[in-house]
Amino acid sequence: MVHVWPVALHDGELTLRPLRRRDRAAFDRLRECNAGWLRPWDATDPEHGPRRVDFRVLRRWNQEQARLGLALPMVITVHGRLVGQITAGPLQYGALRTAVLGYWIDRDEAGRGVVPRAAALLIDHLFAELGMHRIEVTVRPENEASLRVVRKLHLREEGLRRAAIHVDGAWRDHLVFALTAEEVATGDDGRGVLRRLRDEFPSDTPRT
Repeated sequence: MVHVWPVALHDGELTLRPLRRRDRAAFDRLRECNAGWLRPWDATDPEHGPRRVDFRVLRRWNQEQARLGLALPMVITVHGRLVGQITAGPLQYGALRTAVLGYWIDRDEAGRGVVPRAAALLIDHLFAELGMHRIEVTVRPENEASLRVVRKLHLREEGLRRAAIHVDGAWRDHLVFALTAEEVATGDDGRGVLRRLRDEFPSDTPRT
């Protein structure tokens, strides 16, 4: 199993790829338009409060983390249009082989099955190509949209972490969900989570 960067993952009109320099206008516009929609779920700095990270700084940090094999930060595009972001990180190797998933989506694209497909595509890559053993997602109990995502993907609920992450200006409880490689029947094509999602929700996951 070898970490390769840059990498792009495809499922029909859906693509996960690295953030590019020319994405700046679209990315900044998307974050600005969705500021209120994302604020309740965005992590914040307990010392300095919410701060907007400059695009160049964000992209540089993403590239450094990815080149070192510490994270896979990807943007989500649909028909070539940037609609969100999904990141696996930190990636932990050795005896752990664990990745933590985080994601956000344009409000206009929410509820259309984009995030479950993106997450399934990335999880399959983490299992089949990077040899990860466990994928973890933490979700605020109030975040119904994100809860629907992890349940669609059959992640197990493992319990509540009290005051786990500083979000929207305060320390918030988070539910922990996880999936291990043994729980997925991955085929020779490297698809397991995505295939299961497509079988169960065919209207949300067009076949390619």
